[in-house]
Amino acid sequence: MTGDVTGVVLAGGRSSRFGRDKLAEPYRGIPLLGHPILELVEVCRDVVLVLAPDATPPDLPTGAPVRVAHDAVEGQGPLVGVSAGLGEVRTDLALVTAGDMPELPRAVLIEMLNVALAGPAEAVALQDGGTFRPLPCVLRAAAARHAAQVLLRRGERSLVALLQALRLVVVDEPTWHALDPERRTLHDIDVPEDLSR
Repeated sequence: MTGDVTGVVLAGGRSSRFGRDKLAEPYRGIPLLGHPILELVEVCRDVVLVLAPDATPPDLPTGAPVRVAHDAVEGQGPLVGVSAGLGEVRTDLALVTAGDMPELPRAVLIEMLNVALAGPAEAVALQDGGTFRPLPCVLRAAAARHAAQVLLRRGERSLVALLQALRLVVVDEPTWHALDPERRTLHDIDVPEDLSR
């Protein structure tokens, strides 16, 4: 799966609910940010890490093929980060997740990529109840890059808006739950208590 896919990890947030830099917090033996990077490296050619405008790159897992991009403007939401990341993507597909999502079962990621490769989808997301989660997602990079620029010019900042502007395929819950019965794919860290969940 590594040939035509670039991973994008969004790490430009302020960690305001957490109270300190959550991506540096230890989680199962390594900093939280290391987990999504290591998961994406398993299924992607390389990974683009998107940081805040003036942020210095953190210590990264040894040997991980990571390039760094920066948000154009700080604190403007995930669409700005996705746009910055897509600007560095040279593959057909981008697999996008957040730096605070430490558990991304490889089988679920591969299923999402297979859906993207099997048809005309410009975006793939996971069903969650009556809706879908914006992260993780797979994006057709060229289409998503264009749509993100259009939305940003209109003042839009939502990643959901980007997915809705594309030909979106949602992987139904029974399909991805069979690969991840405990739903760890959607686990993210917002407050310190989430580290022990």
